[in-house]
Amino acid sequence: MKFSKDVRLFHRTKDLEVKIDQFLDALSESALVFRGAVDAYLVEGCSDQFSEKHHHVDRLESEADRLRREVETQLYTQTLIPESRGDVLGLLENLDHIINLIEGVFWSFDVEKPEVPDHCIEGFQALVTASCDAVEAVVLASRAFFRNIEAVGDHNHKVVYFETEADKASTRLKRKIFESDFDLATKIHLREFAEKIDDIADWSEDVADRLAIYVIKRTV
Repeated sequence: MKFSKDVRLFHRTKDLEVKIDQFLDALSESALVFRGAVDAYLVEGCSDQFSEKHHHVDRLESEADRLRREVETQLYTQTLIPESRGDVLGLLENLDHIINLIEGVFWSFDVEKPEVPDHCIEGFQALVTASCDAVEAVVLASRAFFRNIEAVGDHNHKVVYFETEADKASTRLKRKIFESDFDLATKIHLREFAEKIDDIADWSEDVADRLAIYVIKRTV
């Protein structure tokens, strides 16, 4: 497929490109820290290590919000890329929501402190891994949208794959939860955590779907 537009969206606005890169770095790092935090929680509960990672993601979320607002202001005050401005802002807002979802799961662990039985630990780890892999893939797809639009499809394909893996992991985990001898309240509590983590992968796929539309709009 031959694309008709410039492969770099911001080839004349280096400062804006740097800010978007930093925003994507914050999202990628949030997913990596989240993966490690859940591993720590499953072993130690709300330990100092878990709390430190929670504060780390909280700082990343604040930094991502700041960068998103600066990009928005710059796009409007400098009248940059008016034909793609709405798509770029929509993309950043939806990516920012992924960080908010990660932060929300952190707070749920911190406040509710679910007791995860040993035989469910592997299931939660598999779900977190697939969800974070989906986030990583959508970050790569988003970078490609600004730098090399031809590569977006390859990364989007991986987002879909990891989202499907997350769904499978979530279903297996919920089956294991409800086939157990836990009381109903515990089953529902653990299921809610599985669904919250799965939502991260689901939203990543939603962003990938939007990216696919943005690519079509830029290349027709």
